[in-house]
Amino acid sequence: KKQKKMGKGKSNDPRDVKRKENAKMQLKRNIGYFDGVSFIIGSIVGAGIFVSPTGVLKHSLLNVGIALTIWTASGLVSLMGALCYAELGTAPAFSGGEYSHIKRGLGSLPAFVFIWTSTFTKPASNAARALLFAEYATQPFYGVCPAPEVLKKCLALAVLWSLGILNGRSVKMAAWVQTVFTLLKMMALSVIAVGGIVLLVGGRKESLARFEDAFSSEIPSASQVAEAFFQGLYAYGGWWSLNYMAEEMKNPSRNIPLTVMTAVPAVIVFYLLVNVSYLTVLTPKEIVSSVAVAVTWADRVIPSVAWIIPLSVAVSIFGALNSSMFTLGRLSYAGSQSGHLPVLISMLNVHSCTPAPAMIFSTTIASIFIIPSDLIMLTNYFGFSAWLMIGLTCASLIVLRYREPHLHRPYKVFLPVPFVMVAMSFFLVLAPIVWSPNLQYVYAFLFMLGSLIVYLPFIHFKLHFAFLDKITCHLQLLLEVSPADESAESKCE
Repeated sequence: KKQKKMGKGKSNDPRDVKRKENAKMQLKRNIGYFDGVSFIIGSIVGAGIFVSPTGVLKHSLLNVGIALTIWTASGLVSLMGALCYAELGTAPAFSGGEYSHIKRGLGSLPAFVFIWTSTFTKPASNAARALLFAEYATQPFYGVCPAPEVLKKCLALAVLWSLGILNGRSVKMAAWVQTVFTLLKMMALSVIAVGGIVLLVGGRKESLARFEDAFSSEIPSASQVAEAFFQGLYAYGGWWSLNYMAEEMKNPSRNIPLTVMTAVPAVIVFYLLVNVSYLTVLTPKEIVSSVAVAVTWADRVIPSVAWIIPLSVAVSIFGALNSSMFTLGRLSYAGSQSGHLPVLISMLNVHSCTPAPAMIFSTTIASIFIIPSDLIMLTNYFGFSAWLMIGLTCASLIVLRYREPHLHRPYKVFLPVPFVMVAMSFFLVLAPIVWSPNLQYVYAFLFMLGSLIVYLPFIHFKLHFAFLDKITCHLQLLLEVSPADESAESKCE
């Protein structure tokens, strides 16, 4: 009673403190080590390794030894990049991935260019994944005939919104779905890998000869090796996904580096084993000419249950799409928190503390891209922008090392590694533009510069329209969302 009279009625009971922390409107740390491993593997392993791992072999001029070397080198480069991101993700742990790191290291404008470009390219990529899933899910019902386009687009929209609602309602459920689908796709890859090892150990002469004389074929030129390297790095794309959910990781200083060091090497091993399996059963020419290598492999090795492979491709795409949508929602959330996107997008659902408005925003944009499929093809020319942002992120790490030398870093990558990543990133940006110049690259670059038209008035000079506040309040009440770190009672009420 005396404390209440004096205005000092705060409880020191640890249980009360815990309840207050849980009552805060903020992202909850619901993602553990195994969830993180599932998200990284699920992001990297999509349809590519099942459908068309032909690019590396084709540009290697069917030289088996060089192709396998490039698969290994691409994996090691991806691991170096992931280790750079692990340092950035733990000191301190923020959601938003490259966006948050570039903003800390290089400033607001480069970060805005990143989120401006990503708001266009990442939803388009998700739309492409949804359409590919619909292709594999509907084709068994139509045999040799093509499935109707309207049906595929409706199914793609249904999948997008199902995953969007799931990720917007429950992080735990999204992580559970990711873990299940990652396990399913790794089981499918294990069938291919183990099947190839059994056949190789069985000692078929023609199969063994391909590996005994692995480097005997024609040696590709430097530009062809670089093209093969591009293909390999594309297959490993997604290693950066964990940093988008760093704020939701349990014990991030330990789990982020440990997760990276588990997931990426595991993918490297599986990719090599699967490629060896393909080469054990099929000749290099058969692999390059096959539309879907895993299906051709299954027809040769397990013809009675070959249907498992198309189903596995659909499962793999679904898992990769779930991971991509989860990370894209966190990117929008982080951009809104920094004032680079409308404030509503940074709000959290008052019941589940999930960034529901950010998920609605990113899913809506992806849905728009489902309708005109040709626009998705244009996003291929933005591929150079992904490596540009990776280079800028690793450059941010170097800047922060010198600008904040006394910052506590639970994990520190060997400093030459980010320098190597910066050099490689800018080579990967410039090489395709120099070797195969195309007008679409100019359009992509102009689109990135177009971000200045929005940045200068709305971000730099803080131009604001009062009527937007009323719209935000109405939407806030409708969606039952509240700003992060504030009480669940909205100011609109």
